[in-house]
Amino acid sequence: MPPNRSPGSADADAALLAQGLNSDIAMVHQRFLVAMETRLPDMNIEMKERYFAVLSTLVAKLEIEEKPLRDVLREMMAESAHLVFRELTPS
Repeated sequence: MPPNRSPGSADADAALLAQGLNSDIAMVHQRFLVAMETRLPDMNIEMKERYFAVLSTLVAKLEIEEKPLRDVLREMMAESAHLVFRELTPS
């Protein structure tokens, strides 16, 4: 341990880092909402249906508090990959 640090300072540093990350994540969530609200009017109905399907599935999985985030991401990748590929494939 560096000479000028107390044993509890690492915990305090970790708490400050977590608080900063929480704030950064909340800010990015707000930016996401603004970005999607801007895009929605120009999206065709099929795109809106696919977006809603993926988003509502993601939120439902995230609402299961005991489900680890890693499991949510794995399931979402498996369940939504075909929708992503559909968007990447030229029409």
